[in-house]
Amino acid sequence: MAFEGLSEKLNGVFKRLRGKGRISEADVKEAMREVRLALLEADVSYKVVKDFIASVTERVVGADVLESLTPAQQIIKIVNEELTALMGGANAKIAMASHPPTIVMMVGLQGAGKTTNGAKLAGYFKKQMGKRPLLAACDVYRPAAITQLQVVGKQLDIPVFEMGQADPVEIARSSIAYAKDHGFDMVFLDTAGRLHIDEKLMDELKSIKATVHPNEILLVVDAMTGQDAVSAATAFDEALGIDGVVLTKLDGDARGGAALSIRAATGKPIKFVGTGEKLDMIELFHPDRMASRILGMGDMLSLIEKAEQNFDEKKAAELEEKLKKNRFTLTDYMDQMSQLRKMGDLNQIAAMMPGQLGKQMAGAQVDEKLLGRQEAIILSMTPKERENPGILNASRKKRIAAGCGLDVSDVNRLLKQYELMLQLTRQMTKGKLPKGLDGLGKVGKMGGMGKLHGFGRKKRLK
Repeated sequence: MAFEGLSEKLNGVFKRLRGKGRISEADVKEAMREVRLALLEADVSYKVVKDFIASVTERVVGADVLESLTPAQQIIKIVNEELTALMGGANAKIAMASHPPTIVMMVGLQGAGKTTNGAKLAGYFKKQMGKRPLLAACDVYRPAAITQLQVVGKQLDIPVFEMGQADPVEIARSSIAYAKDHGFDMVFLDTAGRLHIDEKLMDELKSIKATVHPNEILLVVDAMTGQDAVSAATAFDEALGIDGVVLTKLDGDARGGAALSIRAATGKPIKFVGTGEKLDMIELFHPDRMASRILGMGDMLSLIEKAEQNFDEKKAAELEEKLKKNRFTLTDYMDQMSQLRKMGDLNQIAAMMPGQLGKQMAGAQVDEKLLGRQEAIILSMTPKERENPGILNASRKKRIAAGCGLDVSDVNRLLKQYELMLQLTRQMTKGKLPKGLDGLGKVGKMGGMGKLHGFGRKKRLK
């Protein structure tokens, strides 16, 4: 996950400061030197680091901080505020047209994820804002670019406007007219990219801009390219005048410096971040929440929002009623696995957890193959068998295994996991958790608990 290395180094610095009763200016200088090195190693640009350290140091050496009862906490608070300011202060929203459709022009270099993330954004506004988006295929050069847009559009149930290999400027103009005639209130223009910035690319983008007058020009950049992402943002802004940035692959093994440098380098905000390959893995960028994640404070607001987006209130009420009556069936078990699946990569959830909770969850992931096999087994059962697993004898298990193409041992494994979950839910409804589950940090120690939820592990939970 991006910022993991930076977060560990910064927390090491603050841990040493907290261990001191009093903090001197010499302590502050030493701490700032370590923070400076950590930021440079995270691929934050030298000028940004220099200005950041100067700003933090100026605030920290004030008498109010060094003479306070908890100087280390004061320093962390100042670093948090400065990191937030560095990344833009507050979430920057998309400029919406007073008279629809709102035109969003997606630009960027090849390989940054422009086509996919344009579709992700359209899906976000459709799901979260109730908009009717239209995707427009204006990239007529890259092989299969139109097909790719049609594939992701179909997955998100969003129409794609295309005119084959026609003039990109005419495609953009016609897509806006089509949107007006058919009641679409947002149009996302998927424009062409290049392997490098050149005059021909910029001239075409300028022509599209002059023709359709987009409400928003969003540059898509790859977080894993580090300072190259900042260079691309600067070049596109100087030539075209961008309104904001979509930072992709923030879930990768990136040092994260681009997120801390782009705003300072261009003056343009990061508006969205791509956090995974799935088409729903795109989030609003909140500088204050990202600063909290970097400093190991977690991001509970984003975690709550993520849970609410995947929370089925009606099903939850039905499940609560069933638990009261000890009627937790295999159908309910499958529903719970489906809810877990929707939450996505547990590494992302771990990044939102504060302190030790996040570290203890880090490395866990949902095993999609295991969940798929469990679902296949349950769907091979009759409704009666799902409601009353106690009737599953040897012959029934053999029939179920044959029906889903698995072994009887797989069926037995599922039933054991279901029984364990049944025991847990019964104990939870009595107001107590089983021994070993009285804190999230102890979950990993409970034998079989990882398998129960279909977790695979990159490393053992501690």
